[in-house]
Amino acid sequence: MSVRSLILILALVVGAAALGGIAWRGGVFEDRGQPDVGGPFQLVDQEGRPTDESVLKGKWTAVFFGFTYCPDICPTTLQALAAAQDQLGPKADDFQVVFISVDPERDTPEQMKAYLSNEIFPKGTVGLTGTPAQVDAAAKAYRAYYSKEGEGEGYLVNHFSGAYLMNPQGRFDRILPYGIPPEELARQISAAMRG
Repeated sequence: MSVRSLILILALVVGAAALGGIAWRGGVFEDRGQPDVGGPFQLVDQEGRPTDESVLKGKWTAVFFGFTYCPDICPTTLQALAAAQDQLGPKADDFQVVFISVDPERDTPEQMKAYLSNEIFPKGTVGLTGTPAQVDAAAKAYRAYYSKEGEGEGYLVNHFSGAYLMNPQGRFDRILPYGIPPEELARQISAAMRG
């Protein structure tokens, strides 16, 4: 290997280490090396009550960003979370779902309440919405991507399809990927509960 190649490799290693240190000091990673996901938010629930991140305290929570006019990912995910909730047995008392809208233009508290009343969705789901600025702040806290696609009444919203599993202290535990079967969702939630 040439001296020039060695110098290039050494420069890359030093650069990567420096960037990692900057990211660590900048709060990108928490104590356990987990991504810094979650944080304060100010939204309203499906009853129109102001709600903040304290809604996550005391229970394991699957936080899912979506919208009520979503044709596929959102209803599929909510159905899977409902089936997983059923499979948790007695542990289901310590689990909840928080559905945060990324479509504040259409997802009023009334719309959220009507949508989440569907019996195939998780029992006790907390639906949250707010102003565009409030929704954007919540999505940024969770690093949840979303973008409006199309014009007119039938527009869609592209969005991150996974759910964030948060522990009873409101801290990030893991991503629950989109499309995994309810049995695997229940297994992962149970494993997190066991520590």
